[in-house]
Amino acid sequence: MTTASPRNNSTSLRRALDLLGYIRDHPDTARGLALTTIAADLGMSKSTILRLSAPLTEADLLLRDRETGWFRLGPGALRLGQAYLSSIDLRTVAREPLRRLLQAVHETCHLVVYDPPDVVYIDKVENEQTVRMASRIGSRVPAYRTAVGKAVLAWLSDDALQAVIDAGLPAVTERTTTDPGRLRAELERVRRRGYAVDDRENEPEVRCVAAPVFDHADTVVGALSVSGLISRISPARVHEIGPMIIQVGLEISRSLGSSRTITTGEDS
Repeated sequence: MTTASPRNNSTSLRRALDLLGYIRDHPDTARGLALTTIAADLGMSKSTILRLSAPLTEADLLLRDRETGWFRLGPGALRLGQAYLSSIDLRTVAREPLRRLLQAVHETCHLVVYDPPDVVYIDKVENEQTVRMASRIGSRVPAYRTAVGKAVLAWLSDDALQAVIDAGLPAVTERTTTDPGRLRAELERVRRRGYAVDDRENEPEVRCVAAPVFDHADTVVGALSVSGLISRISPARVHEIGPMIIQVGLEISRSLGSSRTITTGEDS
C-alpha cells in the first residue's frame, strides 16, 4: 500500500476547508447547495467534491440530503461554534489588538463593556511617557458623556437609548451634551462615520475617540477608545485615529464571531 504524501494531504485539507467555507458563506436556502453549483463555483469536479465532503459528513460538519443530494452545514459545525464562543473572553481577545493600537498612537487605550446606563472599564493600556488618565479598571461612567458610551449607544435600539435618556443627562463639564435631541443627532453622526468622539464632555482637558465592539450575534457589547489631552489629540488627529480604531474594533468583533461591517462616511 502507498500512503499520500504530507503535501498531498495538506492540499486535500485546504480544499476540504474551502468546501466547508463555501457552504458556510452561502446559507441562502434551508435546502442547502446543489453539487453541480458547488463544483462550478469552486472550479472542482463533482467527484472531487464528493471525495472531499466524505470526512466532513462523517464528522457531522456537513449534511447531505438523501433525496436531493444537496449539502448544508451539519450539527458538528454548531458544536464547534459553541465550543469556540464558550472559550473566548472579551478582555483576552482584545488584549493584543489593544496593545498594538497603543504602539501605533502612543495614547491611553481603553476597553469597556456596556452595563446600562453606564459603561464599565475592563482594561486599560497606557504610554508610560504621557500624562496618565484618571480612569480605573472596574470604574463605571454614564454612557451618554463618553466616546466609548456613544460608540455603544449608536447601535442600540430606540427603546434602549430612551432608557438611557430617561436615566438623566446631567452635565459634568460645560461641553457635556444634556439635550436628548442633540444626543440623538450626535449618535446619528457616529453611525455615519463609524466612530464616536468625546470632546471634553467627561473630563475638561481630555478628548477621546472610540469604536464599537460586536459579538457573534452582531449585537454591540462594548467599545474601545483612544484618550489623551486635547493638546495631543487635536481635531486633525481625531480624523487620523478614527479609521484606525474602527478597524481594531472590527478585528476584536470578528474574534467574537461577528460578521458586522462598518461603512465610514464623512465626519461632520
